[in-house]
Amino acid sequence: MTPTTFSIYAAFLISMTGLAFHRTHLLSALICLEGMMLSIYVGLTTWCLQTQSMLFTLSPMTLLTLSACGAGTGLAILVATTRTHGSDSMQNMNLLQC
Repeated sequence: MTPTTFSIYAAFLISMTGLAFHRTHLLSALICLEGMMLSIYVGLTTWCLQTQSMLFTLSPMTLLTLSACGAGTGLAILVATTRTHGSDSMQNMNLLQC
């Protein structure tokens, strides 16, 4: 395993464990999700560069675009819950209520 591959796997696993264990605030969960998406983006980009395939060069940009859209949606939800509940703590939110 090359050091680049190891660092990409490590970044993904650290973000995943952060998402699993530190779910007290919505902002920390969104940052962990963004870290996972960026590590997947870097891995996909290095894979496309190593294989030198022109067929898959559009997929990292598509993934980055979808990640940015997801981050924007997550931040909009964060602002909405902070305005309605007063904080971004997950204990204050009940997802079953309208």
